[in-house]
Amino acid sequence: LSLPKMSVLAPITRAIHRGKAVAMGYTSISSGHSQKVVVPVALVDIGIRWHVRAYDRTHGEFRDFVFTRMDAPTVVEDGVVQRHEFAENDVQWSRIIQLELVAHPEHPRPDVVRMDYQIPPDGVLRVAVRAANAGYMLRRWSVDCSPDHSLRGLEFALWLRDPLALYGASNAQL
Repeated sequence: LSLPKMSVLAPITRAIHRGKAVAMGYTSISSGHSQKVVVPVALVDIGIRWHVRAYDRTHGEFRDFVFTRMDAPTVVEDGVVQRHEFAENDVQWSRIIQLELVAHPEHPRPDVVRMDYQIPPDGVLRVAVRAANAGYMLRRWSVDCSPDHSLRGLEFALWLRDPLALYGASNAQL
């Protein structure tokens, strides 16, 4: 729904390609507007918005930054990126988790759900997803992640068969 502006996207992609940091203004929901220096490592399209996965030097950890909340990003040409800021050190990005999705047990037409999601004959759709993106994917697909499949409504066509698969996935706050 919201595409990044080229004036924001261009410096971010340049920084990723060249292994550089980016200085920018950023507005977060929790803390408002601030100046940040981040080391971007990947672009992510979650279907309704774009964000960049980056090492946040203010907080000392990898986080997601929404493109529409950035202002005036510039590549830090003379800065040095430290080893701990590289993508391979982002545990949530590097970790791939396997999710087992099934037709929601309370859905009135599980056969239609199996057709819509091309669920194999064994009834289980196995999806490999980065831990950093699991929450986004599950929300976008309206997956019921409750242990007892307690969410009701036709929007919950799928159920996460084993909620423990999300253990340690920090972005999977559902």
